[in-house]
Amino acid sequence: WQGRPRMDDGEPKICQVCGDKSTGYHFNAMTCEGCKGFFRRAMKRPAQLCCPFQNTCVITKTNRRQCQSCRLQKCLSIGMKRELIMSDEAVEKRRMQIRRKKMQEEPVTLSPQQEAVIQELLTAHQKTFDMTCAHFIQFRPLDRDQKSKCSREPNSNRFTYATMHEDAMQQTISFVSPSFPYFSIQSPESKEKNRHKRAIFTSLPHFTDLTTYMIKNVINFAKTLTMFRALIIDDQISLLKGATFEIILIHFNMFFNEVTGIWECGPLQYCLDDAMRAGFQRHLLDPMMNFHYTLRKLHLSEEEYVLMQAISLFSPDRPGVKQHSVIDRNQETLALTLKTYIEAKRTEPETHLLFPKIMACLTEMRSMNEEYTKQVLKIQDIQPEVSPLLLEIISKDS
Repeated sequence: WQGRPRMDDGEPKICQVCGDKSTGYHFNAMTCEGCKGFFRRAMKRPAQLCCPFQNTCVITKTNRRQCQSCRLQKCLSIGMKRELIMSDEAVEKRRMQIRRKKMQEEPVTLSPQQEAVIQELLTAHQKTFDMTCAHFIQFRPLDRDQKSKCSREPNSNRFTYATMHEDAMQQTISFVSPSFPYFSIQSPESKEKNRHKRAIFTSLPHFTDLTTYMIKNVINFAKTLTMFRALIIDDQISLLKGATFEIILIHFNMFFNEVTGIWECGPLQYCLDDAMRAGFQRHLLDPMMNFHYTLRKLHLSEEEYVLMQAISLFSPDRPGVKQHSVIDRNQETLALTLKTYIEAKRTEPETHLLFPKIMACLTEMRSMNEEYTKQVLKIQDIQPEVSPLLLEIISKDS
């Protein structure tokens, strides 16, 4: 028993070694905390103890530190057993169990600092991203033909591509090499000839306007954050270059309909065909669709989405980053805030799996980011209408 001294007829129990108040049975004898700790240390100590007197010292509360040899003999004489002492590993394991049980009993709560971080991210997101997507109708039109509008019917197939007829598909990928998923190189004569033809990628003008608009929003979002403004300019640029595509992906996931496979952005709906008519290829679009289905099925709250965006932004391993340790601490703070938020706000049985699933989605975006850059540059080679701001973002120069 490890609590207060037990009572018999109103009298407190005393330590059988020194006479101090006992805290219970330790190693098979009624002792105080002091003699319990002394016995554990003495049994683990290899040195031999020796009494400076005649091995007849009377051990009391006041003099128990004066003769370790007689104190140990008293411990043994009252029945304290060495074999009941737990190993250091067992003690640490028990402490961990006690701490874990205490944490389970106590509700997880966000600290005031974590609450402030979330509020700042929410405010920044709401100021810089218009969730009504009202501006989208001001962009150049998507130029869809009647045969290739987004299908709104649910489909049992996980990758629901709206119907694109063979003739339209052939026109879109007329310069794609059959042996390689990217575009084949055109001869100068072919380029000159095709200048007078209508655009190959009919959705590219709209996507150029959309991308420019979204990049500006991402920049404004980052500049609103205190942690971001505190960084040196070079690192601000490096982080934005690395994270812009990922933040846009996360933002558009909020509009993704996991049943129809369509992005429902206010007055407009986008489907995979639109991205294909902008020149993007399956090497990017297949994993991108998988990403959107996976992330959307987690049913994240706005708080979880903005924390995910911020974790992506503050990635210390982006090319060109100089103050790695500062950015790493920022990302660690954000990741811990997300983990705590999930534990504090979610009550589902599999809540403990949500945080690692979100981190896995962040990792998946890194590989898509590289493929996205390759495809944008290929599109620009064939139809030079890519947003100059996007070209600046994906450029290797810091």
